[in-house]
Amino acid sequence: MAAYSARTWKRALAAGAVALALLGAGAAPAAAADAPEVLHAFLSTGETGLDPAVASDLASLALLENLYDPLLRYEYLARPVKLQPNTLRAMPQVDDAGLTYTFLLTPGIYFTPDPAFKGRKREVTAEDYVYSLKRLYDPELKSPWLFLLEGKLAGDEALKAKFSHATAIPGLQALDKYTLRIRLSAPDPNFLYYLAMPATGVVAREVAEAYGSQMGNHPVGTGPFLVSEWKRSDKITLQANPDFRATVYHASAATAPEYRAAAAALEGKRLPLVDRIEVKIMEEYQSRVLGFLNGEFDYIEQVPESMKDMVLRSDSAAPALKPELAKKGMELSPFPVLQTYYMWMNMEDPVIGGYSREKIALRRAIALSYNSPEDVALLKKGLALPAQSPLPPNVLGYDPAYRSPIAYNPALARALLDRYGYRVGKNGFRTLPNGQPLLLTMHSEPSMVGRLRDELWRKGLNAIGLQVQFKSDKKTEIIKASRLGKVMMFETNWIADFPDGDNYLQLLYGPNSGRANYARFNLPEYNRRYEQARKLGDTPERRVLYREMNQLIHAYNPWVVLTHPISADIRQPWLKNYIRHPVELTNWRYVDLNVAERNQLTKMAP
Repeated sequence: MAAYSARTWKRALAAGAVALALLGAGAAPAAAADAPEVLHAFLSTGETGLDPAVASDLASLALLENLYDPLLRYEYLARPVKLQPNTLRAMPQVDDAGLTYTFLLTPGIYFTPDPAFKGRKREVTAEDYVYSLKRLYDPELKSPWLFLLEGKLAGDEALKAKFSHATAIPGLQALDKYTLRIRLSAPDPNFLYYLAMPATGVVAREVAEAYGSQMGNHPVGTGPFLVSEWKRSDKITLQANPDFRATVYHASAATAPEYRAAAAALEGKRLPLVDRIEVKIMEEYQSRVLGFLNGEFDYIEQVPESMKDMVLRSDSAAPALKPELAKKGMELSPFPVLQTYYMWMNMEDPVIGGYSREKIALRRAIALSYNSPEDVALLKKGLALPAQSPLPPNVLGYDPAYRSPIAYNPALARALLDRYGYRVGKNGFRTLPNGQPLLLTMHSEPSMVGRLRDELWRKGLNAIGLQVQFKSDKKTEIIKASRLGKVMMFETNWIADFPDGDNYLQLLYGPNSGRANYARFNLPEYNRRYEQARKLGDTPERRVLYREMNQLIHAYNPWVVLTHPISADIRQPWLKNYIRHPVELTNWRYVDLNVAERNQLTKMAP
């Protein structure tokens, strides 16, 4: 089938409308068919900046994956997830040792125009990818993504010793204008996943040098969209990139059976399909839901827990839309997110940390006080799975048969505390074994959900005789303090950067303390198994190591694993081809709109 862009289709529709009018069919004017297709979306938090090497918040990453191009990306409808070429002619060639990767770039890919190019049309070359990947090592940028490459590229010690873009290393070479070669110091089964992340998107050296530390305010990429309007932490408008390379959707054999209808609708069409995306920053839960219900947004993802009663039936065992919303043609798609909620405890904290038996007993009692059934049923409204380990379902390495030995059991928690000398004092709360007061401090976020979480923990901990106070602060400030080891306990979550168990289990690897390992867990037995496992693919040998690592986590309890959320996603009837991807954050290049249907239905809405 021939490939047609959204604009070509609309011109054809306009021509058809004129023909019908001439025939007396009373068709709509051609101008209506020529109206731009504008996707209305929102992000739940404000963006921090649009530099691929620096940004790590979800809002910025969602925008970056539409502005910049990594070498690879995921097939939209393939399940299990599968990588495909993005700016490449084909998937890379890999030598037998799994150390050398050769990438052949597609010629004719251009950066969007910018004054930094001095009027030249700037083509992407292999040298641009060398420059972009080296930027992760730049100490001035303090890239949170350096861990993807550090110690993995052959010879990268030279970049770490004294950084310079002029420093050549054998691990990163442009062999010619369109050929990139990457050599690893050791095999890494997840390496190609890193090259599908926004952090490894290609940037132009001229732009980076022209704007310096302000590059995040001047996004210049090669992706399907470009920024046309930007009001900080309020609204950002993306326009379809008129110079975006010809990208035609073709389904593959890996397309999931349940998505074949969407694949058929997309087949042969040139991407992106919409002309513009208007993205609002909506931090207030109620504003998001009300905005969607009023037709201001074309979809809503992960309906906030406190707002689910507004859209979901309370009399249904399975998640279901309220009848009045279903009648309007809205569709609910429960989606298992590659996400784990957990409460971590600082292993270096003088009250709660340490590896002695009495400290382990205290943390285990805290874990036993967590009321998982109440959390899932009342707070999560049934849209969550109780977590058995750090790994959520659908991540490579997940073991559906594994069951945590830690479950809600306040009687056992009290007996454990009694045995290890945590006596109940005159105030009704327990003391430390030495008789000193025992007060737990848990940080939390200043929101309705944060307060509900506080009460869940207070109720569970008080029931076993533990006194807890809550310190409320912005999450960004809590994370800063956590990296410095100044937080005792905090409940947070992790969303997959790539769909492999390594991405979760590295959160408890000792050398990552002060970075992603907020618990500062540093157990030699765990570290050794992690180092063995990260060299393996999804093999039986690695699954044995993962099971042993899970058992160590539950033995020492640096974490209380909580839930894996099931996202309540709802789309408007006029939005087409909308499918959530397990890893990529947006599907904006694939979705389509029936503008006439939207205009009609929003006009009818009360």
